[in-house]
Amino acid sequence: MFLRLCTAVIASTIILAGSAQAQVSFRSTLKFPDPRGDFVRACAPHMIGRWQHPEAVCGCLHDYAAATVEDNDLREALLRGISETGVPTIEADWVPPAKQSQISATFTKIAKPTLQCMFEPAKP
Repeated sequence: MFLRLCTAVIASTIILAGSAQAQVSFRSTLKFPDPRGDFVRACAPHMIGRWQHPEAVCGCLHDYAAATVEDNDLREALLRGISETGVPTIEADWVPPAKQSQISATFTKIAKPTLQCMFEPAKP
């Protein structure tokens, strides 16, 4: 009886340890997307040759757009334009028709931060 009890305890310990290890391994393989990193990787090639620190400029543009533009559709369109061209751009067909009238105000809102990013970026 004692032998069966010890065997059951040892088997349970091994099973639980294996389960915990599998759970840690599963969590480490589960990676969440890095939208800022993806944005900088897409944006930086457009900045090379124009700016000394393209990654810093792109990261700064992303951070200001994410913090300043409250509307999700306008923010996503702005980030798309920057990552595709290297400059703040919003195509009208990237936003719903009801929000297209807000494009100009969005550019006004990010004008000063954009200039700061391009001419006074934080050094990496």
